[in-house]
Amino acid sequence: MIDEDDLRGITSNPSIFYKSIKDSSDYDGLMREQFSELSKTAKDVFYALEQQDITEAADLLMGVYDKTEGRDGFVSIEVDPNFAYDTEATIKEARTLFKAIGRPNVMIKVPATPEGLPAIRQLTAEGYNVNATLLFSITRYEEVVNAYLDGLADRLLDNQSIASIASVASFFVSRLDTVVDAMLKDRTDITEVDDFLGKTAVANAKTAYQTMVTLFSSERFLKLKERGGKVQRLLWASTSTKNPDYNNCLYVNNLIGPHTVNTMPDETVKAFRASGIPKRTIDQDLEETQVLLDALDNLNIDINAITLKLEQDGVRLFIESFNNLLQLIQDKRG
Repeated sequence: MIDEDDLRGITSNPSIFYKSIKDSSDYDGLMREQFSELSKTAKDVFYALEQQDITEAADLLMGVYDKTEGRDGFVSIEVDPNFAYDTEATIKEARTLFKAIGRPNVMIKVPATPEGLPAIRQLTAEGYNVNATLLFSITRYEEVVNAYLDGLADRLLDNQSIASIASVASFFVSRLDTVVDAMLKDRTDITEVDDFLGKTAVANAKTAYQTMVTLFSSERFLKLKERGGKVQRLLWASTSTKNPDYNNCLYVNNLIGPHTVNTMPDETVKAFRASGIPKRTIDQDLEETQVLLDALDNLNIDINAITLKLEQDGVRLFIESFNNLLQLIQDKRG
């Protein structure tokens, strides 16, 4: 896929590892080797498995990383989501993971919770590549950008280069439509409900993009850019459609533009390869986007409240997924 589809990066998460460990024997040998050291916990064993895969993936993408001068070719690895509300534990684990893998083209996923924001700033200041994840709201996204810019500024104050630092802000898309669509269908006072369905997530994402354009056109960033600072790109996550009635490229076709990344599962990649439309769309139909969001507000559908709950639910689901994986590994230990 790197050669055929111009793949520029890879992400990992506990759910992917859970399926691989449960449904295959690929990891059994390494797990037995790790289990032979009785002092190792299930988390220690998982990190050994994960670090092996992430290192191999980083090596595969090193050519892309070198060719693009550190702009692309990254592999993302996430810190233990149980630390999502613990700043210091997140920072400590991020350092440990990056050091263990020892590759420059690794991004550390940090949940963008209130406690995650200072971790994003500190890790950026220390020169780490950060993937700020679990973003749903425009307000939180603005806070993430500010944390990134603060981190770059802190690093310059320490007389360190910022030229090699890359970062993305992972904005989750489809889950917003899942929630808002359900709310709309329950409303009996909306006569043209179909006019709203399947449109909120793209509208929210396009608003985030316009926010990015504004923040990274500011005098504050331009001064950092002169010193080598890069735009923190928006990464569209959760872009497979959950509703079978929607085009399976809905969240890919409508969010294409400069300084964006789209992370897709295999089935969405195949769908886009077959029927996707590769043209710039991210800044089209912006007036319609605002009309839609204003209409939802007039219907007392509170996007801010919804996105806050999605963030909280997202952390909870991340934790459940991670802990289920550790339990699976422990069960294999016997």
